[in-house]
Amino acid sequence: MATTETKKAGSAAAGLSWARVCKECGQQHEGLDSHLYEYPEDVDDELMCHICLQPLIRPMDTPCGHTYCFYCLSSFLKEQDFCPVDRQRLQLNHCRPSSLLVRNLLDKLTVVCPHTAECQKQMQRCELQPHLHNRCPAFRRLREEAEKRKRPSWNELKARKGDCELSAADAKHSETPPHSATRDQPDPGLINPAFEESEEADNTPLRSSLVAESNVVELFREEPGEDLGLRIVGGKDTPLGNIVVQEILRDLQAARDGRLAPGDHILEVNDISLASVPHARAIAVLRQPGLLRLTVMQEKGFKPKEPRSDQHAPSSTAPQTPHGAHAKATSAHTVLQVTLVKNQRTEPLGIKLIRKLDESGVFILDLLSGGLAAKDGKLKNNDKVLAINGHELRHGTPESAAHIIQASEMRVNFVVMRLVETTEEGGSQGRAVRRMPDLQYFRRHSTYMKDPPGGFSSQEKTVTVKKEPRLSLGITIAGGRDCRSRLPVYITSVQPIGCLHRDGIIKRGDVLLSINGVDLTQLSYSEAVSALKAQAAQPQVALRVIQTTSENRQEDGEGAGADRADAVEDAREDAHNWTPMWTRWLGLPSHMHWCRDVLLQKSNSESWGFSIVGGYEESHGQQQPFFIKTIVPGTPAHFDGRLKCGDEIVAVNGATTVGMNNSSLIPMLKLQRNKVALTVVSWPGSLV
Repeated sequence: MATTETKKAGSAAAGLSWARVCKECGQQHEGLDSHLYEYPEDVDDELMCHICLQPLIRPMDTPCGHTYCFYCLSSFLKEQDFCPVDRQRLQLNHCRPSSLLVRNLLDKLTVVCPHTAECQKQMQRCELQPHLHNRCPAFRRLREEAEKRKRPSWNELKARKGDCELSAADAKHSETPPHSATRDQPDPGLINPAFEESEEADNTPLRSSLVAESNVVELFREEPGEDLGLRIVGGKDTPLGNIVVQEILRDLQAARDGRLAPGDHILEVNDISLASVPHARAIAVLRQPGLLRLTVMQEKGFKPKEPRSDQHAPSSTAPQTPHGAHAKATSAHTVLQVTLVKNQRTEPLGIKLIRKLDESGVFILDLLSGGLAAKDGKLKNNDKVLAINGHELRHGTPESAAHIIQASEMRVNFVVMRLVETTEEGGSQGRAVRRMPDLQYFRRHSTYMKDPPGGFSSQEKTVTVKKEPRLSLGITIAGGRDCRSRLPVYITSVQPIGCLHRDGIIKRGDVLLSINGVDLTQLSYSEAVSALKAQAAQPQVALRVIQTTSENRQEDGEGAGADRADAVEDAREDAHNWTPMWTRWLGLPSHMHWCRDVLLQKSNSESWGFSIVGGYEESHGQQQPFFIKTIVPGTPAHFDGRLKCGDEIVAVNGATTVGMNNSSLIPMLKLQRNKVALTVVSWPGSLV
């Protein structure tokens, strides 16, 4: 048996603050170091790391049969190339995470809350983080003190009232830790209807600036080319500027991890800043094998602000919600907080959780009769679980939710979203407001003519080849107007055995326009395949394609220019799984776009919940399309779920945004009190 070293880091320690304390272990340590825990009992030698001589954290097994902490081993192998015990040759990508049994034994080790001056609780190691975020008084005090420092004073709010423009980057800048302050400069042309201060009567709730946090998320890519399950948009060569997570793909590593969410801004990867890099360079960094340490800016939504002490709180006639079920209503949803209290720690809750095919996240399928949840009566079938005991589950899995519940103590706190019934004006009977299914006829060929973003363009090319009737064209395709994103048909590979490979004009990523005069732009995938096969049987084939280019890629000074982006895409060699980067779509002319209408609804006191970049820039005499840069949690845009970061807004209530600048679009959005129809074009982000 070995006695572990105890490192005291009580909340009364000098210099301890919310910004410096680790949000997982509650102690203060350098960002690259392992978490610190205090063990009141001796720990078996078999569970100790031979580098740090502490109980294992994220244990990794080597091929030679030894086990180390992931941080310890990765740091050691940066300087050496052998196992610390037997000195056999070793590389990190040859190591594998330890078995589930070993990890469970480590999770069950008893630890002490690090804030012993105010909290003397003991618990299993896996329960420390929920304890800190839900029950520890010292941790709660540090968090509340930090939030108070973030909130602007009443005089600052008053000075801001009446401003017609407020940058989302400014709001984030005020919340960003000092080390990243230089990275989050306001973007030119940024407007943010989500941050407007209401000009309603005095009984409108006040909101502070957007609450955002800088966090570190670590993901490990075991095999080169393995997808983490992130779709990425943005880059310095695009109007978005920053690198933003557009989507989390279910069942892949990022979704299982559960800490990243759409809208997160990726600031650094392995200490490489992404603040001023083009899109292709950012994707190359994110596709590195091994450990990826992401520093991300995560928005947490608006923080309600209490009115001035000299104002009287408005009286409310709304019925009070039951104890333990506090409701916050939106136009079509209600967010409920429900607390279930178990009689004993092992008592089951009686909840069946599932995932849905058409929507990410965790949903309640059924409440078992006689179970704790059914007796409580506040949770309902089809509720979407947003969080359990402070763990974010908007894009989580039923397995991760079940693990959190099993690791919980006596109280289990649920945050769920539920569709509600609203009553129409005139006293008509209330009916449930549900988002209509996103069927094909809700997407249509775009009639809004506009130019691509600055630096992006396209060029049409026609190739005519004479061939034997049985000779293949030698191309594979993907896309089609029946796919999820309604993409045009594009080429995924050009095979050396085909007749189109000879002259090198046709390339992977080209969008097909026509073959022998047969239009391919509005066809489904199967229709396009049939048309290509039929025309390829002719002795002469005329193929017309469109190629998109980015001028900024050729000017980024990294030596590779446009070939660099192609090399990043070519790293994903599988022709069947190859997908273009997000920037390839930006250069397509508007007649190739398919758009859709998204109707948002809200109450008068709410914000729409999204920020925008783009518009006409007088200083450059340039018209940039409007892009959605941020979707704020807890707002109508977030609850609706159809808007994504990187979507291009081409019209508002049918009026085109072409030629508009910030000062003309802001009033248009402010005039829409309860609902607004946005016409958007959405391209899938780059997959990493």
